[in-house]
Amino acid sequence: MTLSTSARIRAFSIITISVIVMLIFLSSAVQATGAVSETEQYRVQLGDTLWHIAQDHGPKDSDTRRLVAAIEKINSIRGGDLQAGQLIEIPVSPAES
Repeated sequence: MTLSTSARIRAFSIITISVIVMLIFLSSAVQATGAVSETEQYRVQLGDTLWHIAQDHGPKDSDTRRLVAAIEKINSIRGGDLQAGQLIEIPVSPAES
């Protein structure tokens, strides 16, 4: 059983439109998560933890857990593995820039 040319064109069009709609929704979801556009550099001091760095450098009303996760992601840090003297990037909210 073979599909006619018009059936193939219809199927291709439906798939193409579906992919475009999915890409639009995904891009909206990424924007809604507050993707980081600006960062500031911070040199890790002896005894620093990601939690304390996030509390000290984050907006007052922000969720510290989210900022810790963002710092880990931006700097490819796993499990809060910090070294004194290490230079890390910290997300900056637009209001702070």
